[in-house]
Amino acid sequence: MTTLTGTFETPNASKYLQQLCKHFAHKVDANCDETRGFAALGFGPTQFEADVATLSVKITLNDDSDPIPAQQMIDAHLERFAFREKFKTMVWSEN
Repeated sequence: MTTLTGTFETPNASKYLQQLCKHFAHKVDANCDETRGFAALGFGPTQFEADVATLSVKITLNDDSDPIPAQQMIDAHLERFAFREKFKTMVWSEN
């Protein structure tokens, strides 16, 4: 099973975590608090974590899911929310 981890250094990590989860909750099962979140996205279950300096996203890909569209979807949504920080992409790693 492939796991993707994305990180974004930002002092607004909690704000973005909550925006992402609330946005996804309109279409899929999703929930969050100020430091942790979850969304049952189509490409696999996705966990969000925020601390004072970093937003982390961990995606456990379904067996047949391509990692690139998963990364692009998270990045595209975050780009809309973090436009003031000129966000373009998380730093992604694959395990």
